[in-house]
Amino acid sequence: MLYKAKTIKAYQLNCLDGKFVMAEEFYFDDKHRTIRYLVVNTGNFLTDRHVLIPPYAIDSVDKTEQLINLNVTKKKLDSRPSWDSDKPVSRQFEVEYHDYFGWTGY
Repeated sequence: MLYKAKTIKAYQLNCLDGKFVMAEEFYFDDKHRTIRYLVVNTGNFLTDRHVLIPPYAIDSVDKTEQLINLNVTKKKLDSRPSWDSDKPVSRQFEVEYHDYFGWTGY
């Protein structure tokens, strides 16, 4: 199903432990013309903690409630491998990141 990026940014992302996060940005793969990751902020008003969420970590989408259900806990997101959001995502980082979460790569 197709969704506009503007629409997705208005949705809350619900983790398995019931905690909510919001999508802030998207990592777009120009070569393959696809969104590789939702960039979410799991921090608070004092600190930013950006996390990458691949599309296959999405369990379901509830258009009525404007809710995206993820198949991961916020606790797991908060303890993920560090990522420098000012640099491009390297293939080596992706392999390590996906292994940590038990996700398969694309």
